[in-house]
Amino acid sequence: MNLTRCILAVLAILALGFAAPQSQAQESRAVLDVIEAFHAALAAGDSTTALALLADDVVILESGGTEDKTRYRSGHLSGDMRFAQAVPRERGEPDVRILGDVAWATSTNVTQGRMGDREINSQGAELVVLARDGASWKITAIHWSSRNRR
Repeated sequence: MNLTRCILAVLAILALGFAAPQSQAQESRAVLDVIEAFHAALAAGDSTTALALLADDVVILESGGTEDKTRYRSGHLSGDMRFAQAVPRERGEPDVRILGDVAWATSTNVTQGRMGDREINSQGAELVVLARDGASWKITAIHWSSRNRR
């Protein structure tokens, strides 16, 4: 291998090494943007936007059961929107992992406030799984769990 080829090879390797984290950071940001848009839509009472961010075959695990998109639309969605509008939630730093066209994000949260006459003081965990859909990401699974804070 001549010197020019060697230098070009090293430059290419360095460029890939420096480009990958930026690309990974951009992908992670895109994943978080979808999750944040979903939560913002719930808090705004915007079911159209919330549902548009979910894949057609989404699975939602909540309250000890599973729901597909149709059941979520006619079931827990309205309650989730009322809850998100009524009770402030503080999310911890999310951890995003991406493997090809699949991403998942985990986070914890603290939710404190009132929902009607009910006092809420809970700690929760969230797992959101997304799949690349063309140039964007769609939520394919959500798992929420919570417990009363001690």
